[in-house]
Amino acid sequence: MTTADEQAWIGRILAGEKELFHELIRPYQHAVFVTAVSILKDEAEAEDVAQEAIIKAYRALASFRAEARFSTWLISIVMNEARSRLRKLGRVLVESLDTKPEAEEDYTPALIADWREIPSEILERKELAQQIRQAIEELPSSYREVFLLRDKDELSISEIAQVLGVQANLVKVRLFRARMLLQKKLTPYLKQKLSAGKRRFTWMGGTR
Repeated sequence: MTTADEQAWIGRILAGEKELFHELIRPYQHAVFVTAVSILKDEAEAEDVAQEAIIKAYRALASFRAEARFSTWLISIVMNEARSRLRKLGRVLVESLDTKPEAEEDYTPALIADWREIPSEILERKELAQQIRQAIEELPSSYREVFLLRDKDELSISEIAQVLGVQANLVKVRLFRARMLLQKKLTPYLKQKLSAGKRRFTWMGGTR
């Protein structure tokens, strides 16, 4: 759906065609839930927050302006609602990383082997999917949010900056560090699987 289409639908919803709101938000329901989970780390709480955020978006729809995409505006509401829920639950929102200001690290984690060399059956296994999910969950919250907004919700750097209320350069730094941390976490697992795949290939006579 294009931005123009969304604007037209919003106009119709505000004019009384309320049932169209469900169609308007349908493409973003997964992104809403994933965003809530990334902050709360609790699927039950995330479901409640997602519902509350959607209700708030509906009630505030008249205040939406076309300066931002509807999805960006909706994700902003989700993040605010999730952070509010965290405060109510008495949890710590900001995770301390270290005493240094955020900047690009001067280290480069060991690069994983060429992805094309990893047997396709390994990449398709649920085990790998679980490893990736776990690695994402272990990211510091500020990095996890940026990573999911960019790679899952597919927001642009400027949109993420708008959602989080930070400078675009800081978004880039956090995204860089998130990806480096994920690579560092997943490299041992992928190398192990790649090595195991090569051993099986050799045993089957693949090096003849």
